[in-house]
Amino acid sequence: MKINFSKNEGLVPVIIQDERTLQVLMLGYMNEEAFKKTKNDGIVTFFSRSKNRLWTKGEESGNFLTVKSIDIDCDQDTILIKAVPKNIVCHTGNFSCFGEKDSKGFLYELEEKIAQRIDKKVEDSYTYSLYQRGINKVAQKVGEEAVELVIEAKDNNTDLFKNEAADLLYHFLILLKSKNISLNQIEKILLDRNN
Repeated sequence: MKINFSKNEGLVPVIIQDERTLQVLMLGYMNEEAFKKTKNDGIVTFFSRSKNRLWTKGEESGNFLTVKSIDIDCDQDTILIKAVPKNIVCHTGNFSCFGEKDSKGFLYELEEKIAQRIDKKVEDSYTYSLYQRGINKVAQKVGEEAVELVIEAKDNNTDLFKNEAADLLYHFLILLKSKNISLNQIEKILLDRNN
């Protein structure tokens, strides 16, 4: 892992990403000394341009960033660190320096689209019509999709298996909405189990 510290007066930009959710948390800079300290300690340390010294993120607040992986870009002049934040990251009180909105991927966008169709009572929407049939029908549909996925798992058609997996996830999100439970709540349980 060779980093080109010769550009920008010995500093390279460092993107910090939440290792679990892939949300971008912040951007900082490292010189060679900060990079070595980060690798050795397993805690993110930057070079603070305003303080003109090494600065370990969380040294005052206790909100450290525990390093999980380090990658270098193709030009060897930018670092990507996936880390586990102890708490909020931004000095403004937001979890991320890029605002409160989690950027967790398409499943969360789909969850939002499902909620909109249901909340706005979109009459020509399959999602809303299934929701209208009640929790028993929604749960039954999830069960049907789960069985179809199991059947496809036993065969060798990968495309059919992937489509059934997508159907199951879609209907599972409708079921969560029917129960007033968010995908984020389920994710939190999985994250807690992983600690």
